[in-house]
Amino acid sequence: MQPEKRVADSVVASVALAKRLKVTTIIDGVEDMVTDTETTDERVATEPVSTSGRCVVGRSAPAFSVPAVMADGSMSTVTLSQFKGKYLVILFYPADYTFVCPTEITSFSDKVAAFAAMDCSVAVCSTDSEFVHYNWRQQARKDGGIGEVAVPMLADRTREMSRSYGVLCEEEGQAFRGLFIIDPKQVVRVAQINDMGVGRSVDETLRLVSALKFADEHGQVCPANWRAGDAAIDPDIQRSKAFFQAS
Repeated sequence: MQPEKRVADSVVASVALAKRLKVTTIIDGVEDMVTDTETTDERVATEPVSTSGRCVVGRSAPAFSVPAVMADGSMSTVTLSQFKGKYLVILFYPADYTFVCPTEITSFSDKVAAFAAMDCSVAVCSTDSEFVHYNWRQQARKDGGIGEVAVPMLADRTREMSRSYGVLCEEEGQAFRGLFIIDPKQVVRVAQINDMGVGRSVDETLRLVSALKFADEHGQVCPANWRAGDAAIDPDIQRSKAFFQAS
């Protein structure tokens, strides 16, 4: 038996004994030791993305199937697989009937055609129910509502979707402002999480989708502040010099 395996088994036994004896003061620290003795592969296989200790970028997006209010006001079920073959922006936000959230949702909704032009869908998500979403859409923007919006509003009532993407504030039962860009192969390419009081930029999100799409199609990489039409970099030691010599 490998030494690391013997240590892990011993620690697990100690945790079990401590719990039976109600020696709670040492359990937390010992359980941390158990986690430290696990291999990376074991963690990925047994833990959700949000607690695996690994960055979600470059990994398959967590699957979901949740009720939603669609752009036309109807109710339906939305799954990750429905978006396969195109880019997808998922915008998590804390709650309906709040203050920063309507400014974000309406801003992204107003630019949905610009996203569609890049073969990109947009969906927003909170832990409110689909019925709360529906009623919020009935309220005019000038009165604190969002009116009719051109993006589906996902209802993460169980909080499992927010948890799997690593954006759930467990103490409040609400999502932080998480923004994820998922590519046509359903791999997470961008992950951004803001605190609840700070809104996000729709224009920066459009820029990121544009840059990802360009890089995927042309095999080049995009420098800081790159926008469509700007020069990109050939990711080769010699050929990249052309970009820097022209700068």
